[in-house]
Amino acid sequence: MIAILDYRAGNLTSVERALRFLGFSCRITDSHDEIRAADRIIFPGVGAAGKSMADLVDLGLDTLIKERFSAGIPIMGICVGLQVLFDYSEENDTKCLGILPGRVRLFPRNMPSESGVPYKIPHMGWNEVRFDRRHPVFEHIPAGSEFYFVHSYYPDPEDPAHPCGATEYGITFCSAVAWRNLAAVQFHPEKSGPAGLKILENFCRWDGRSS
Repeated sequence: MIAILDYRAGNLTSVERALRFLGFSCRITDSHDEIRAADRIIFPGVGAAGKSMADLVDLGLDTLIKERFSAGIPIMGICVGLQVLFDYSEENDTKCLGILPGRVRLFPRNMPSESGVPYKIPHMGWNEVRFDRRHPVFEHIPAGSEFYFVHSYYPDPEDPAHPCGATEYGITFCSAVAWRNLAAVQFHPEKSGPAGLKILENFCRWDGRSS
C-alpha cells in the first residue's frame, strides 16, 4: 500500500485518483501505524510552508517522515511536499524538515521576459522540465515534456548532486531532486497528463535505490 500523507493540505485526492487510475493501492492517511506499514509514501500538497510545517508538527508527521526516510522507504514529495524537505523556506520565514540541505526562495520580482513584460508570480501553468541526471523515477520521460506548476517559491539545493531536473521561468530553477530513497518535484505530476502519470508509475515501482 502507498500512503498519501494527510497533513491538512490540499490536492490530496488528485494524487489518490491518479494512483488508482494507474492501478496502485493507496490511502490518504495521517495514521502513524498505516504510514509505518506502507511500502511507499507520497508527500503532496498545496499551501504555504509555515502552515504546512505547523500541521506536520501538530500531527507528529515531521518526525515520522524523517524516521521512514532513515528506514529506506521510498518517499516522493510534490510541490509544498518538496519545499518543506529543505532546511528553510523564505515563505513565512519557516524552519523546515532539513532532510535536504538548501533553501526555498521567492522568485525575483519584475523578471523581464523577451517581450519586456515581467513574468507573473506565482508561476502557474505548463512548463518544460529538463531532466539532467538519470534516475529511475524520471526514466522514459520524452524530451521536451511539460508539466503543470503552481508556485511562487522554488528550491535552491545546496548539494549539487541532488538536482535532477531544471525549468526556465525568468531564471533557471531546480524543479526535481533525488537523494537516496527520496525523489521530489516542484510541479504536479498528478495534473500533468501522460508524462506526469509516468513519473508516478515509476515511483510506485521504484525500490528506493538510485539505479
